[in-house]
Amino acid sequence: MTWATGDRDVQDRVIRALADARYRASPAWQAYHLADPDRVERYARFLARHFYHERIVQFFKYSRSLARVTGRPPEGVLKGDGFDLLLPSVVLGSRETAQAVARLVVAYVAAARAPIPYLADLLRYEEAMMLVEAGPRVWRETGTGETGDGNGEPQAVEGTLLLDLQYDLPAVLPRLLEPWTEVPRAPELPTQLLVARSPHGRVAVARSDAGIAAVLRLADGKRTLEQLAAGAGLPVGTLETTLQGLVELGAVRFSTGS
Repeated sequence: MTWATGDRDVQDRVIRALADARYRASPAWQAYHLADPDRVERYARFLARHFYHERIVQFFKYSRSLARVTGRPPEGVLKGDGFDLLLPSVVLGSRETAQAVARLVVAYVAAARAPIPYLADLLRYEEAMMLVEAGPRVWRETGTGETGDGNGEPQAVEGTLLLDLQYDLPAVLPRLLEPWTEVPRAPELPTQLLVARSPHGRVAVARSDAGIAAVLRLADGKRTLEQLAAGAGLPVGTLETTLQGLVELGAVRFSTGS
């Protein structure tokens, strides 16, 4: 592989080829003849396994702590045929690939049929964490603040998720990472969680309720605060406090000028 020092355009193409399997298979990449295709493919697949191994260990850490009961550490899915079948379409960091990999992990761990009542809820939670973290993000400050479409009104951020669970997972999650001999129990209590990501990639989870769910459903960047408050059934003052918290979590943004 050769190119003139400082040829950023060529370097960007190579990086894209390593991260995007579909681009590697395209005539647009192959026409450059920049590297041996087999070597590039092997290295790209190595990077993909390493990238998603880190993501799975990070976002499925609670299922990983239960592996002594399930017999299935989540990262074991990377050795299966399912992940191999994904490799020709993998785009590192994309939501589409994150969703595909997370679904493989969920199916792999759930198939153990372990006697853990809240396991299905836990897997949905971990899948949501991995999915919300994926996708484009802001890598540097622009000085213009958080922007969005619309005319300065609140808007729900794409990718934010609400989870309706049968068990109160936040009550049990810390104990799963502590030493235990018997599987910690989770209260059987309907719980709604909000999973969001800041523009810079920090994933946050907070308890939600009907008011927050209504705000997220109605915040389309077009409704004024008064209209949003009326639709959500909240006083304007309460709405402003709620919106402040949602902005800090990364679940809501305001367009430039708000």
